[in-house]
Amino acid sequence: MATRQDIGETIRATRKALGQTQRELSQKCGVHRVNISEIENGKFTGSFDYFERILDALDLQFEVREKAWSPPRWDEIKPEED
Repeated sequence: MATRQDIGETIRATRKALGQTQRELSQKCGVHRVNISEIENGKFTGSFDYFERILDALDLQFEVREKAWSPPRWDEIKPEED
């Protein structure tokens, strides 16, 4: 699972690879530079709309998929035998 930190690092790396500053990205996608900084640092808790605008400006996209692993449900756990 990608964490906020992972997402932010990917956004930062892509922005830098494109040679853009946070200010330039801000002007391109209409999201305040402070919000871009928060996202890149894994600390943003705001609107998904902001993520969508930033990702679109960087030619990135979110991918939603089933978790690769999840803990067992209580009814799947068998008690240990003595």
